[in-house]
Amino acid sequence: MTRTLLTGIATLALTATGALAQVDENAPQGGEMVVTYQDDVATLDPAIGYDWQNWSMIKSLFDGLMGYEPGTTTLRNELAESHEISGDGLTHTFALKDGITFHNGREITAEDVKYSLERVTNPETRSPGAGFFSMIEGFDSWNAGEGEGLSGVTVIDDKTVEITLSRPDATFGHVMALNFASVVPQEAVEASGEDFGREPVGSGAFRLAEWTPGQQLVFERFEDYHREGVPKLDQVTFSIGLEPTVALLRLQSGEADVPGDGIPPAQFLQVMNDPAQAERVVEGGQLQTGYITLNTQMAPFDNVDVRKAVNMAINKDRITQMINNRAVPANQPLPPTMPGYAEDYEGYAYDPEAAIQMLADAGFPDGFTTELYVMNVDPNPRIAQAIQQDLAEIGVTAEIRSLAQANVIAAGGEADQAPMIWSGGMAWIADFPDPSNFYGPILGCAGAVPGGWNWAWYCNEEIDARAAEADAMTGEGQQGGREDAWRQIYLDIMEDAPWVPVFNEQRFTLHSEGVAGDDTLFVDPVHIPVNYDYIYATEAE
Repeated sequence: MTRTLLTGIATLALTATGALAQVDENAPQGGEMVVTYQDDVATLDPAIGYDWQNWSMIKSLFDGLMGYEPGTTTLRNELAESHEISGDGLTHTFALKDGITFHNGREITAEDVKYSLERVTNPETRSPGAGFFSMIEGFDSWNAGEGEGLSGVTVIDDKTVEITLSRPDATFGHVMALNFASVVPQEAVEASGEDFGREPVGSGAFRLAEWTPGQQLVFERFEDYHREGVPKLDQVTFSIGLEPTVALLRLQSGEADVPGDGIPPAQFLQVMNDPAQAERVVEGGQLQTGYITLNTQMAPFDNVDVRKAVNMAINKDRITQMINNRAVPANQPLPPTMPGYAEDYEGYAYDPEAAIQMLADAGFPDGFTTELYVMNVDPNPRIAQAIQQDLAEIGVTAEIRSLAQANVIAAGGEADQAPMIWSGGMAWIADFPDPSNFYGPILGCAGAVPGGWNWAWYCNEEIDARAAEADAMTGEGQQGGREDAWRQIYLDIMEDAPWVPVFNEQRFTLHSEGVAGDDTLFVDPVHIPVNYDYIYATEAE
């Protein structure tokens, strides 16, 4: 079996700005930063945590074999010194760097890698990320509670682990950079039990020093971190329980540095019209799409022409203006910065008259009545009202069901409960920068299950097979063909119209004069929302 040595397999990856972030190697060491959040953190266990708030926190506490260049979507080795891939793409051999320790002082070994991968895929862990590892040999039996672990993960020696896949998969490098693939110490997990999420022990740039539930978390610099000069800050304090408007006032008065929940929509124009504040606003693209799901298993959305008519009824420009143009109108599932995005695709033009005719031809000359589910946090109810008004123009009466996020998610996970869902506040942000991630969980057959995230309940088995073929394109020189394959998959999905793509959100954040760093670090596409590891305190200069 021949092997080729690769530095990473992110052949389709794009950076957030088209270039690597400008990390200031000479930035001063020391100082601290205060980040505000309204809600407390649910968990810091990398096998469990899966929301935009704890994602970047976990990334700063833990490392995996792979990671990303700061501020970009470009893969790099993290705990791994090297990554070799066999000629058939099935065997990945990782050699660990020497001398890297956990926060408890113990050196990391290949056994820790095996333990961590088996822990996250063990059904008893109930990890929402277990499915990402389905390409590893032995996953199906182990995830079903059978066998004695992942047969595809083999410890060669203390510093070498071999991972065998059941099928070639071009996304594997990105999967190994997910939080779910973080390496954890078995003794710490077993000592804490279910409290490991409150007592995390990793090998990341920061360690947890304090957690007062409902009040604050304090991260301290890990002195023995394996990257020299990282992190720059000595401490990051997360102040909990601050409503976004109050958080903005704290920042304006010098009591906080970054509003973790972003600039409140109601204060956005006020901030942008103040030159002193506007110059500290950072804008960045996100691998995100906001969309309306149309439940293909519920009448009348089981009719493709009805779904197409709804696509033509929505005035996306008006909705984008409602959020102060903090997004760009969307016409397909993929965001513009994702490989596979079809730049020449025009989508369904806003045309209410054509929508009315299409509904009539589909057997609904008088329209119909339906329900639109929405998360009850501004601006989402206002967006739902705009959607409601657009639908009324074509004779469709949509009753708005404005509910807490958890209730909307639960409704979407039931095949016969939510005819339409506006995804705002829950809209898909890519787990990793690859077009496949916008398919499997939210448009593929595997996601159209009770409790799943495919709220359109769309399952096209022919497209499922093509998606698997696209992800099997792992050889050198195949990246162009793979990108073309994914582009056509999403165009064909739009022919079935299970969604109304509405906009691709731009992230705007504000920081104080007390902290600095490349703009991409404040809107990091992977360390969502902020890359804490490379930001520095200006007062430390």
